[in-house]
Amino acid sequence: MLDIKFVRNNPEAVKENIRKKFQDEKIELVDKVIELDREYREAKGRGDELRALRNSVSKEIGALMAKGQREEAEKTKQKVKDMAQELADLEVKETELEGEIRKIMLVIPNIIDESVPIGRDDSENVEIERFGEPAVPDFEVPYHVDIMESFDGIDLDSARKTSGNGFYYLKGDIARLHSAILSYARDFMIDRGFTYYVPPFMIRSEVVTGVMSFAEMENMMYKIEGEDLYLIGTSEHSMIGKFIDSFIPEAELPKTLTSYSPCFRKEVGAHGIEERGVYRIHQFEKQEMIVVCKPEDSKAWYDRLWQNTVDFFRSMDIPVRTLECCSGDLADLKVKSCDVEAWSPRQKKYFEVGSCSNLGDAQARRLGIRVKGKDGNYFAHTLNNTVVAPPRMLIAFLENNLNADGSVNIPEPLRMYMGGKAKIEKK
Repeated sequence: MLDIKFVRNNPEAVKENIRKKFQDEKIELVDKVIELDREYREAKGRGDELRALRNSVSKEIGALMAKGQREEAEKTKQKVKDMAQELADLEVKETELEGEIRKIMLVIPNIIDESVPIGRDDSENVEIERFGEPAVPDFEVPYHVDIMESFDGIDLDSARKTSGNGFYYLKGDIARLHSAILSYARDFMIDRGFTYYVPPFMIRSEVVTGVMSFAEMENMMYKIEGEDLYLIGTSEHSMIGKFIDSFIPEAELPKTLTSYSPCFRKEVGAHGIEERGVYRIHQFEKQEMIVVCKPEDSKAWYDRLWQNTVDFFRSMDIPVRTLECCSGDLADLKVKSCDVEAWSPRQKKYFEVGSCSNLGDAQARRLGIRVKGKDGNYFAHTLNNTVVAPPRMLIAFLENNLNADGSVNIPEPLRMYMGGKAKIEKK
């Protein structure tokens, strides 16, 4: 959410930013919110004037009563009553205008970084850099579910009966590998100085609207019927929400956190849920990284965060690349974002396994996350990034570590979590 003062003083810059995001239908909201803000400030100014006048007149009544001038005092009391009604009306107007302004400000997109490429959708995202040499083996790489089934490691049919499409049972070595990757990701981030958390898996609506846009919420979040609670789509939601309405001493920044959680997503949209696979699903688990920092430090933290994911995948010899998200592919709260994509030997292309985002002070403004600085208070900057999200990551892992005989190699960092195994064998 932008500062209303910024919108008021830079309306054309805000409109141009909306054009860059190809959301022209929102341009008229800029003039509308500026007009509402003018009315609000006028109402508040008049209200402040009346409150000051009421205090002054109240003192005058006391003085008149002390002098025995009751008739004059009664006339003055009537003035106070008249002011009280006008003030009450103004306070109602202030509240209504404040609500309308916030409603509009929540849908005006954040100002994107000048380095963000301009494009309509994810088809216009731009490759930045590749890490590791993508390879295609001289044997056929099966579909990821077929690989898992060769280890008797997945049961989609039973999950379809209990829960429908988009769910799965993992078992045996595949389930153990899934847990091993998460355990390794946890320790990988702890070793990089991040504090480990297991957060609440449900959050209230005020946190949901604080961490994401309405469009994202509608397409992602599951609502708990009859309660003001939503299932989280990522632990970032809980972790940023942890700081709601807080003042963080500047000396305590940055806050560097890594969190584990299950994630629940409707996955509404063009992509849809896979009939047979674990790439796009309703339920998965994830290790996340979150940073709350000073505004001047957020660009440097952004680069450190995506590099952590690259380093994590490369430690398991999985080739990856980074992809800069274009303006039209950025969610409204984001200033800048990049995807980390892993190489798929079967598809002979890269696919998304993580996303790193700098949200500037957008979430902090919505949630009231402020920093107590030496020269006054200010809004913090927030960032988040995926460390790893199996079972999607398992696709890249299995394909890149598959042998011609159907066995799968276990990289050195994972072996301590797999009982010392150097490979898993087909059943």
